[in-house]
Amino acid sequence: MPPGLTGPIDDFIRHLASEKRHSPRTCDSYQRDLTRLAAWLWHDQCGEWRKVSSHDLRRYVATLSREGLGGRSIARHLSSSRRFYQFLLRERLATDNPALDIRAPKSGRRLPKVADVDQLSHLLDASPDDPLEVRDLCMFELMYSSGLRLSELAGLNLDSVDPKGGEIRVLGKGSKERILPVGSKALAALKAWLPLRTALAPEPEQALFVSRRGDRLSRRSIQARLSRWGVAKGADQKMHPHMLRHSFASHMLESSGDLRAVQELLGHADIATTQVYTHLDFQHLARVYDQSHPRARRHQYDGNDRNEKNSAE
Repeated sequence: MPPGLTGPIDDFIRHLASEKRHSPRTCDSYQRDLTRLAAWLWHDQCGEWRKVSSHDLRRYVATLSREGLGGRSIARHLSSSRRFYQFLLRERLATDNPALDIRAPKSGRRLPKVADVDQLSHLLDASPDDPLEVRDLCMFELMYSSGLRLSELAGLNLDSVDPKGGEIRVLGKGSKERILPVGSKALAALKAWLPLRTALAPEPEQALFVSRRGDRLSRRSIQARLSRWGVAKGADQKMHPHMLRHSFASHMLESSGDLRAVQELLGHADIATTQVYTHLDFQHLARVYDQSHPRARRHQYDGNDRNEKNSAE
């Protein structure tokens, strides 16, 4: 591809990293999206960003849709383009923002998959067979106990957890720190893991969860270990880290009904993000309604009720 397409992308990514202080992961996401767009433009014989029109971007959106991308993924691509063109306008490398008025196609909102309480209890009550499984159990208890993201769990250090206070300090999205409560089961699992960690990790290592080699456990390794744990302990569905976070949110909301509190625990900036967990089924709501409202309990006829009704008629 020509420098007229790739050069501004590189400048934009440096801008995000140095001036906006975005994480490497966020910068990589922008780089992938914009490089994909640049490749499409070059194939379409367009070699400069200032020549791109709204019509071009609409055709690009149609291409992404034909390639199987969903509405949410296409919306992210458009968001990357809008942000990029804001930078180009500032640098006087473009005269308008062709992505401003383009909307992604709508796609059905996918509800997060959750595990029921009984299944999670079965998995988390299983006994570990070796020191690494003691570590794994501690990780999974913490994720379910406090609703941690995978990146938050992987980033925990020894000083992130206060066992006496029953609290954990995590660094969430946008480098926002929050303090979360830790349940007794997770604290017990932590107490079992820490002595074993000492035997694996060298003195300078601060990571709470380390590999067999003694270095910080990667996100990919945590995913693999949870999947392995689910298979070994008899889960009836594939286990992944976000399922534990989703299950935490769903179970908390079912029990408390306090959407705002669940939002704070999850670290969501917008309560609309948390509202996806309000997908309680009608049977559950009806059962709570019947049990809670003294004048709303619906009368359910059994055979005798029907006989009495018929005789009365």
